[in-house]
Amino acid sequence: MRRHRITGLLGAIALAAATLAAGNPAAAGPAHGLTRADPPPAEFGTDWHDPLTAAPPVARPATRSCRVTLAQARFRDFTPYRGDYAPPAGCGTADWAAVVLRLDGKVKGRQYDRLGHLSLGGVEILRTSTPQPSPDGITWSVEKDVTRYRDTLTRPQPVEMLIGNVVDDTYTGVIDVEVTLTFYAADARTPAPDTPDRVLPLTTPTVTTPRNTERVLAEVYATGSGGGCEEYWYLTTPAGAPYSCAADGGPHREVRVLVDGRLAGIAAPFPTVWTGGWSNPFLWYVTPGPRAFDVQPIRYDLTPYAALLNDGRPHRIEVTVAGLPTGQSGWSTPANLLLWQDEARHVVTGALTRHEESAPSGRSRWTPAGPGGQHRVDTEGHHRLTVAGYLNTSRGRVATTVTRSVHHTSAHRWTEGGSRDALNAVWTDEESVTHGPTTTRTDRTYTMDGETTLGAGDRLRTVLSLGDRADTTTLRGGRTVDASRLDDRYTGDATYTANVPRDQRHAVATTSARHRLYGSQAPGGCYDRTVDTVQGTVTVDRRRC
Repeated sequence: MRRHRITGLLGAIALAAATLAAGNPAAAGPAHGLTRADPPPAEFGTDWHDPLTAAPPVARPATRSCRVTLAQARFRDFTPYRGDYAPPAGCGTADWAAVVLRLDGKVKGRQYDRLGHLSLGGVEILRTSTPQPSPDGITWSVEKDVTRYRDTLTRPQPVEMLIGNVVDDTYTGVIDVEVTLTFYAADARTPAPDTPDRVLPLTTPTVTTPRNTERVLAEVYATGSGGGCEEYWYLTTPAGAPYSCAADGGPHREVRVLVDGRLAGIAAPFPTVWTGGWSNPFLWYVTPGPRAFDVQPIRYDLTPYAALLNDGRPHRIEVTVAGLPTGQSGWSTPANLLLWQDEARHVVTGALTRHEESAPSGRSRWTPAGPGGQHRVDTEGHHRLTVAGYLNTSRGRVATTVTRSVHHTSAHRWTEGGSRDALNAVWTDEESVTHGPTTTRTDRTYTMDGETTLGAGDRLRTVLSLGDRADTTTLRGGRTVDASRLDDRYTGDATYTANVPRDQRHAVATTSARHRLYGSQAPGGCYDRTVDTVQGTVTVDRRRC
């Protein structure tokens, strides 16, 4: 994503990453694969440890497996890769125990971070971004469980993949990737999981669903990206504030799903920080921020609307981003519908019985800086939606109630001269879904607390912490039957000399990424890994569970 120029410090020096990338390489630095015994260098050189995350590997069953190459491409411009997919013959035809996607990439030279996507038969199955390379070159990988796309994977499909890139005399990095799918056969000890019967890409707003649908989920791969102000949507300011990324209502954003023009789902977008974010690529060379390599879709339970959708007629299902100034681009929101069908019924009837929402709010207040002081924008937004309905299934009447509440607070402070730019922000997204006798509650919290300063000698320093937390509890008959907790945190502190060639930057950085997962979603019930780096060298790689 190409950086843009804005008047705040984070934007005013946003092109500094390009300046660094275009500079002359320094003497050789640390090689890949350094162990914890290797002392870190005094400052960054021309190479560093290959990018890695602290997240757990995708679980793989110990059953027969088959591998299919989905894409092989070298991205140097905005020409998409196109190919053909055929399901494997040796691991069953549909009911797989698991399907794991793996992307292996490599790039060297000078390049920005880039956003990419991969679709199969129009169904987006991966959204990702890339690390920024060293002059000597890096490799990285991304894994994702894609078993839920079983319906799409059972048939031959066209493949399309794009990581939009620019290669010229300055930005020399060609992004070389291979994507594979590994299928794991089901057996008596490892049965196939419950997956949607149909997966429909929302390539147009109009869709006709099977008339016996009994469960409807939508997933939206929402990203503010593309190099404009919405890449930093959480830093936009209301009109009048002296910060060139302006939005009428400030930085509050909300991703909404509408069915036939009626609000059906709300969610807080995740504040993804890409690997050039906060004007300091040294923060991300080894450990990216949460979700940067695997952009997770926002999920919405639209089952209360199933009876309406089951009438056999076309309906409009649309995704909008509230808070985005009218007519302004900058958000990508590809979406899929995941449908479960009642095989014992040709038509499943029912009704939408409840639709209640609070008045949505998203207000920002700008406080001008006094002499020698800081400008400040305080933002708060809140919205709550409850929808309910029932379906007459072959197992009897089943009622579904979905309640979701989103809240956002932030304080953005910056100096008139652009020597300081800081943000402290919290987003919460609380969801409760009751389906028959089962209730699943998920409380999500996203945090961002950072500051960039420009000091003497153009020494630019960024100190930043990010958090991605979620607690999920499932109750049946009022009793807890399942629970899990995610806590993914990143902290970094990086300093370099801005606006100079690479060999004069004298960059240093310490980062720490810790990913904790407890409960049914964790391997063995507990996963806890910490990865620390100093000047691109991994100094700690510790597992506690």
